[in-house]
Amino acid sequence: MADTNVNGGTRQATGKLKSVESLDQTNEMERGLSNRHVQFIAIGGTIGTGLFLGSGKSLALTGPSIVFVYILVGVIMFFLMRAIGEMMYRDPSQHTFINFITRYLGNGWGHFAGWTYWAALVLLGMTEITAVSTYFITFFATSASASLVSVNLIAVKVFGEVEFWFSMIKITLICAMIATAVVMIVIGYHYPAVQIHGVDHVSPAGHAGFDNLFANFSFAPNGWMAFLMSFQMVFFAYEMIEFVGVTVSKAVNEIIVRVLIFYVGALVAIMCIVPWTSFKPNEDGSFASPFIMVFQYAGLNWASALVFFVVITAASSALNSLLYSAGRHLYQLSEVSPNPTLNKLGKVSDRKVPARAILVSAALILLSPIVNAIPGVSGAFVLFSSASSAVFLFIYILTLMAHRKYRRSADFIPDGFVMPAWKVLNTVAIVFFVFIYLTLFLADDTRNSAIAGLVWLVGFGVFSMLRERYRSRDLNAALEHKERLDGLIGWRLLVGWLL
Repeated sequence: MADTNVNGGTRQATGKLKSVESLDQTNEMERGLSNRHVQFIAIGGTIGTGLFLGSGKSLALTGPSIVFVYILVGVIMFFLMRAIGEMMYRDPSQHTFINFITRYLGNGWGHFAGWTYWAALVLLGMTEITAVSTYFITFFATSASASLVSVNLIAVKVFGEVEFWFSMIKITLICAMIATAVVMIVIGYHYPAVQIHGVDHVSPAGHAGFDNLFANFSFAPNGWMAFLMSFQMVFFAYEMIEFVGVTVSKAVNEIIVRVLIFYVGALVAIMCIVPWTSFKPNEDGSFASPFIMVFQYAGLNWASALVFFVVITAASSALNSLLYSAGRHLYQLSEVSPNPTLNKLGKVSDRKVPARAILVSAALILLSPIVNAIPGVSGAFVLFSSASSAVFLFIYILTLMAHRKYRRSADFIPDGFVMPAWKVLNTVAIVFFVFIYLTLFLADDTRNSAIAGLVWLVGFGVFSMLRERYRSRDLNAALEHKERLDGLIGWRLLVGWLL
């Protein structure tokens, strides 16, 4: 005995998938990622530019307690991944978790979530280019982005191979930095005052040791307001981690381990070398990369160039994944759109990639340098990141609500990749994401983005719901008219036969 899902695939009564092919018969795009690609994309997906660029400001805000913030946010993101993983296990034919919002919350919220998530991906792509342009010339950042567009247009296997090596580079640098810190601590390394690249003042002399972690320790050294603000910064570092959730269940379960190794391990290693009190903003409000500080304190001045290279790699990796995801989201939105113009984007190229959708998404992302060039526009990185954080939070909350509906639906399979204690953990995650959104109102440079997010939620949300309501009304009216017409034709045939 087997049950049939909405895509025509079948599962046996045990809840186990009979065949992926049966769920994938209508898919025009190529599934060309190998297990090696999937595993390293999953690992690299947890490491973005936030760790390399944004951790300096986070450390300055809260000191060593930032470790607890990274762990807490990581645990909540793990709950989200388990919810996505459970639904993806139920229907692995889906290329995006957004479709579950449509299935379990209705077409109105599905329309809102689909277009909102695509817009968020574009905003996040603009953020990555802005971040890289801070350290490199805009022309180079734009040229690198154009190259990634070509990678996504060639074939999915090429995307997977490029992303594999991007992940390898990021992981290698983090491991090298942690190893360098361990050696410095073991030998009791002392360093003189140094002029760090990217810092407009001389950094003080010091030593490597665990005592740097606890010197002048305070859970909220700059006040509780600064501590609360650190949550939104850490959340931004975790954005797009849901890309891992659509790979394999094992990758989801290993997220906590990766968080401990790559985020917490790196932060602890940094603070053992550089006292958290040494992280001071420049006159323009920017912070130097903590990775560069560690290597320069170790006397490895040449490593600064290596860190710059890895920052470009991390941003390129994020952009590569963003283009991959944004192109496929726009492709699926175009396929179901009643607009003939948008329908043209729902085409797959001869190489079995959504080329038109990728090109449109890339063109919008590459507008970032133009936005930055507008006189009077400042804090572009904060503006884009907080705006994208706002809309990402809406999507995450809707996803968790869809998961709640799934658990109560006939689709639920008890022996699948089940999220334990789902009622408690799902609720905790929703409340936490609402809390993150509220922290956006605490700072002047993120308050406008939080307000804009609410305006988008109300405006576009109401539009999406009304759109679905009128479409349903028109569809029902058309069906009733057809039934009346069929009935009239039937009576005429009957009368004609009798006569």
